[in-house]
Amino acid sequence: MNAVIEQQRFCDREFTAQEILIIQEVVQTCKRLSRFELAHTVCELLDWNRPNGGLKARECRDLLERLEGQGVLRLPEKKSSGSKTSKKLKYPETAGQSFNALTGSVEAFLPLRVELVQSLEKRRLFRELVGRYHYLGYKMPYGARLQYLVYVDRPRCDVVGCVQFSSPAWWIKVRDQWIGWDDETRKLRLQHVVNNSRFLVLARIDNLASKMLSDVMRQLRGDWLGQYCVEPWLVETMVDRQRFQGGCYRAANFLEIGQTSGRGRMDRTHRRDGAEVKTVLLYPLVKHAKRKLVDGR
Repeated sequence: MNAVIEQQRFCDREFTAQEILIIQEVVQTCKRLSRFELAHTVCELLDWNRPNGGLKARECRDLLERLEGQGVLRLPEKKSSGSKTSKKLKYPETAGQSFNALTGSVEAFLPLRVELVQSLEKRRLFRELVGRYHYLGYKMPYGARLQYLVYVDRPRCDVVGCVQFSSPAWWIKVRDQWIGWDDETRKLRLQHVVNNSRFLVLARIDNLASKMLSDVMRQLRGDWLGQYCVEPWLVETMVDRQRFQGGCYRAANFLEIGQTSGRGRMDRTHRRDGAEVKTVLLYPLVKHAKRKLVDGR
């Protein structure tokens, strides 16, 4: 490998040139390890952990692939099968259609039952439903994540919605202006922001969407804290303005604060300005969320 070794920032962590050399040496020395095993090894060597002590193995795999793209190292070939693929699952023939025939007013189906997805069986169900019925399909979210299935129990037990939360966008101009933080403060407290990255309603029940959002929001704070040992203070979401009005979010007390630049959440090189402009909405999970995000209290 002839690439110049330089320090670089990834997932809001600064990796020194020396750390990049360590990563390069691990990959060269441990050629028989899989990408999954290499990521865990690198995380352990560099103390790259989540607040709850878990390794940031998924983020590390993404870093390794970026370094491979830069010519810094060469990874083992990806396995052709397995559940850890990040390929998007989508079934165009059913995307956007209703999953079941339930209709009427949401009051007739209350209370909704919100279930945190934890078992392999429920993960598969969530993945299939989102892959089949959400217009974006399903793709393994970047970084941390929580997923919920929403049920009604009458007249029978039925899944009526899927909601996913994941790591926030690194940079959204209107969000950062609304909060009022600078780059250093954003890097310090971005982990307290959670992104609502998938929202799927599976029945044509009046006011179901806003009720689902309200119920899930009440559960999210405690679940995220329990899973990642970080208290979320703010939820963000981005709505494709060419497809949706975002009325259910407003009805659930989300605040519309502006629009994105259209670059996409991971575009740091401004190659896609204006490509996918979206409406940005925020939901404070705690009192004085803006102040806490700025000064931590």
